[in-house]
Amino acid sequence: MAVVSTATAAATPTHQHVTVNRPNPVSVGTIVWLASELMFFAALFAMYFTVRQTMPAEEWALQADKLNITFSTINTIVLVLSSFTCQAAVFKAEQFQPSRTGKLFQFWTWGMHEWLTLTYLMGAFFIGGQIFEYTELVHEGLTISSSAYGSVFYMTTGFHGLHVTGGLIAFLFVLGRSFAARRFGHHEATTAIVTSYYWHFVDVVWIALFAVIYLLQ
Repeated sequence: MAVVSTATAAATPTHQHVTVNRPNPVSVGTIVWLASELMFFAALFAMYFTVRQTMPAEEWALQADKLNITFSTINTIVLVLSSFTCQAAVFKAEQFQPSRTGKLFQFWTWGMHEWLTLTYLMGAFFIGGQIFEYTELVHEGLTISSSAYGSVFYMTTGFHGLHVTGGLIAFLFVLGRSFAARRFGHHEATTAIVTSYYWHFVDVVWIALFAVIYLLQ
């Protein structure tokens, strides 16, 4: 009987609790949406190179010489650095630290609010710089209707500028939701994280645009 009992016990399946980590649907949805945005910018790049191939080289070079590469480089550096401050905000969101724990200028004690506010200001600086550049180019006679070069320049950089503006609005939403919440939790952190995906995306797109339009004239 002991043998039978042992055999029965051995034959009885052992039930184990298996934890399955499923991807966050908000993150997955954001990534899928960014993939569609990538296709949109790919079409803009295709349009840019098509016009470049069909436009006379002398006329293209004449229009491209009007660009202020030094100023645009500074503007680009600010936008790229904003990606790092945005990621710092994400780290604090993942640690559920919405606000600073020390004095204002002790940046190592900053929380998500402070890092995200700095990111917003840097993004706003970029947009302001782009508007200033547009104003200078218009004064030099480069408008969206002045030439094919002007059309593709303003369309590619302009659509990117609209995406950056959308990111700034998203930052305001993240900050507003965090301040309105009684307790900073998972939902607030997730909102900050998926917004950072978008911001990193527009930063990478701009690096590609800057390289093509300003450096590879």
